[in-house]
Amino acid sequence: MGCACLECTRTHTHTHTHTPLQNGPGPKGHNGWSSEVPRSPEPAGEEEVQGKMAGNHPYFNLPDFTQPSPPSTPPSLPLHQRFRPSDATKGLLVALLGGGLPAGFVGPFSRMAYQASHLPSLELLIWRCLFHLPIALLLKLRGDPLLGPPEVRSRACLHALLNVLSIGCAYSAVQMVPAGNAATVRKGSSTICSALLALCLESQGLSGYDWCGLLGSTLGLIIIVGPGLGTLQEGTTGLYIALGYVLAFLGGLALSLGLLVYRSLHFPSCLPTVAFLFGLVGLLGSVPGLFWLQTPVLPTDPLSWSCVGAVGILALVSFVCVSYAVTKAHPALVCAVLHSEVVVALMLQYYVLYETVAPSDIMGAGVVLGSIAIITAQNLSCEKEGQVEE
Repeated sequence: MGCACLECTRTHTHTHTHTPLQNGPGPKGHNGWSSEVPRSPEPAGEEEVQGKMAGNHPYFNLPDFTQPSPPSTPPSLPLHQRFRPSDATKGLLVALLGGGLPAGFVGPFSRMAYQASHLPSLELLIWRCLFHLPIALLLKLRGDPLLGPPEVRSRACLHALLNVLSIGCAYSAVQMVPAGNAATVRKGSSTICSALLALCLESQGLSGYDWCGLLGSTLGLIIIVGPGLGTLQEGTTGLYIALGYVLAFLGGLALSLGLLVYRSLHFPSCLPTVAFLFGLVGLLGSVPGLFWLQTPVLPTDPLSWSCVGAVGILALVSFVCVSYAVTKAHPALVCAVLHSEVVVALMLQYYVLYETVAPSDIMGAGVVLGSIAIITAQNLSCEKEGQVEE
């Protein structure tokens, strides 16, 4: 019995003092067994083991908030979201699509209304101004004064008066000279005057490509109107035609002055206010002039009413788009892009009114389109979203 207890004691001591080494053979003469007492793992080893366990466990895969996070890289966005057109590009596109193209339909539709019911020019201007008056409802809903803030009211009324004079001169010139030539002279003078006024009064320079486009568009207009100027007759008839061209030039000058005045207006409801004032001032000036200078005519056929409605809507759209575009781009560039009105008018003159178009008109229209392409391409730039927000 004593032997058995001694043997159990030796066995118990042997199992606690001899630990197998898992990582390799032990010292020589011990056959892989070590007689040393196992030591507790060091703190670094415990953290390493716990880290491995936590990494393997799905509920411990959390970010370490004690360590600085690496700089985040923004996700790559599509090209149309990372870049957007610049203000000048948006202004020129609005002037081209919303200003020049609709305005090109106004002249032929006005001529169709005159041919159908002999509608006087001042009466057509009155109908056009009537489409501007409902904008007063928008101003009332927004709680804005109809005539604008008191400090800018005089300039807003001056802008409306200049636009009414410009359109009045254009309508009067159409009665003296061909409609295409009158529109060409008016657009060309507005472009040149806008460039000179902006350069002298606002100190706004233009690049070489812009000047090339301006000169090209002016050259195209000269090609269109040149043959008509060369056939002026002597005497009273020639003086009458020359007066028509002078009125067309004054109409372009008034248009450029109106755009320059509009750029100086800065208040929240600027665009609807000047649109309403145009209709109000136009009515106050056209109604007395109609009964004094011309004979009112009430259209009776559907074609005349359709033309009057189309002129009013298209002219309103063109007015709003041009007023917006001139706040984004240079006034001279906006006027140069508006030369597209002449090209559209010539196309409608040939395909709708069945009137002849001279080869010089086609050549001048091509030069104008090329100049517009140069101006638009030179200003067709994009800005990064981050730069715009900063």
